[in-house]
Amino acid sequence: MICVRRTLILLLLRGVVAAAAYAQSGSPPQPVSARDFALMAWDASPSDPEQLRLMKEAGLNVSGFCSLADLDRVRAAGLTCFVQDGRASGYDWAKLPAEEEIRSKIRDLARQTGHHPAVLGFFLRDEPPASLMPGLGRVADILREAVPDTWPYVNLFASYASSAQLEAEDYERYVQKLVATVHPPFISYDNYSVLEGEIRDFFYTNVEIVRRVSLEAKIPFWNCILANAHWNLMEPSDATFNIQVYSTLAYGGRGIEYYTYFTRPHENYRMGAIDQFGYRTPTWDMLRRINYQIHALAPTLVHLRSTGVYHSPDVPAGCRPLSDSSLVKDVEMLTPSIRPMIRPRFLVGEFEDPQGRPYLMIVNKDLRHSFLYHPVFKKEAHKIFRISPYSGREQFLPQGYDWVAPGAGVLLRVD
Repeated sequence: MICVRRTLILLLLRGVVAAAAYAQSGSPPQPVSARDFALMAWDASPSDPEQLRLMKEAGLNVSGFCSLADLDRVRAAGLTCFVQDGRASGYDWAKLPAEEEIRSKIRDLARQTGHHPAVLGFFLRDEPPASLMPGLGRVADILREAVPDTWPYVNLFASYASSAQLEAEDYERYVQKLVATVHPPFISYDNYSVLEGEIRDFFYTNVEIVRRVSLEAKIPFWNCILANAHWNLMEPSDATFNIQVYSTLAYGGRGIEYYTYFTRPHENYRMGAIDQFGYRTPTWDMLRRINYQIHALAPTLVHLRSTGVYHSPDVPAGCRPLSDSSLVKDVEMLTPSIRPMIRPRFLVGEFEDPQGRPYLMIVNKDLRHSFLYHPVFKKEAHKIFRISPYSGREQFLPQGYDWVAPGAGVLLRVD
């Protein structure tokens, strides 16, 4: 009887300790600043304070494209936004008016915005062809002079846009022209490649090019990803958010934009975070889950420098095989409970911190299956630490084995 009582007491104590640990790790992470890592709802910012509050609760830090009248509401919700105003964006970009007219309009706009803390920057144009970039660059220069602490916003086409849309020889030259003429503080582009149960290879071809130009220009990049269903694109799931976000992180991205947070009231748009009647859908919880993971990982990620990204076993066009890695020889990925065994598909993003210590992010490209993974290094690794996507703290992996969910990634530090 005494032994039974002792066992029960030990089990109860273990339960109390486990519950305390769970309660501690279950609290939301400290929010990351939009200037360090942007989490943005791509579309018009709402005026309703309750909708802005829900955006903040969902882990966003940029409410989208706002009017001057809504700046105080955006600030009260703890968010930032890009001001959309005709004095910054309402031009024929191929034939600008006289420079003094532009300067006068922007001076007036600057007086109205002042140094409002909600203003992250000013919206200029979405998906411009290359021929419009010189005009965008001229207005961006004037904005920087008038309001130097804010950012001009231009978002690029995806790499699957036609040559007629791009008006450029190829996609890389298109992105380079933005950098050369607009001098943006970051490269923003969109890509919606999740359909028929998979993420298509052109998602990776696109981010490979943007990463290369981003590193050359020494500016970060933001990826605008699919956050609703429309046309024949997939309905959101934890796996679709995982694969788009973690792949972007593995490539060194420093911003995620969601197209769209509000479900548009036309065509077959459905399953945005907020539906056409203003109510939360299951997607809202998915969005919050992935955003909180980004908030937890961002304090580590923002100090890392991307050194390489590799795919195995299949390599998308323009990307690199795992054999090119100087750090990772292989990643053993198993599904012990599934017969026949599923062939894993994954990518590895490699990084260095300011002290030169190596990090890597392993992403499971399978949207249906979880895998038990184990990295195999070209040189012996003495210790492997996993950075928790819930607490942001390092966790020692004694045997170097762990599980990764469908589409998800894991951030590791290697000693």
